[in-house]
Amino acid sequence: MSTAQTGGPASPESDTLNVSVRDCTPRWSLRVAPADAAAMGAALGVELPLRIGAVGSKGPRSALCLGPDDWLLIAPELPDLSVAPLHALTRIADREQTVTVTGPGATALIAIGCPRDMRRIAPGTGCRTVFDEAQVILWRDGPEAFRLDVWRSFLPHVVALLETGMRELRAEAALAGGDT
Repeated sequence: MSTAQTGGPASPESDTLNVSVRDCTPRWSLRVAPADAAAMGAALGVELPLRIGAVGSKGPRSALCLGPDDWLLIAPELPDLSVAPLHALTRIADREQTVTVTGPGATALIAIGCPRDMRRIAPGTGCRTVFDEAQVILWRDGPEAFRLDVWRSFLPHVVALLETGMRELRAEAALAGGDT
């Protein structure tokens, strides 16, 4: 799998545009009744926000609300949930990989393949969307820092489109006399 990087390590503070594929992190699809979200969050050790797009984080755990009873949970390990409220929990770590896009121009690069208005996705939130017809979970970690959780089968396509987009943005910047 190729990764394109135009600078050093990908980070929100980087001054160059970076695209990289991260190692798989343990993740889970969680379904639980909204009325039980607080109790389930307490059992998991992370708040389960009720607003779609909101993220709850505590230590190494994050929970992104994708729907009224649907959360994406990032957690290295889970506690014993045998006494937790009725829920459905499925490990999906092998299904997806994460692509990070950081640095100046990251918003423009994401907009190449995503129909969402990036101005409406605030830093610290996320959403389920598409990237050039591939379903993704889009996390906005900062003004110019994004993560896309992509199904493995779509990963080569998404990375190739991002690499093409980076070349296009660099060409546009060169024509305008700038640098990206």
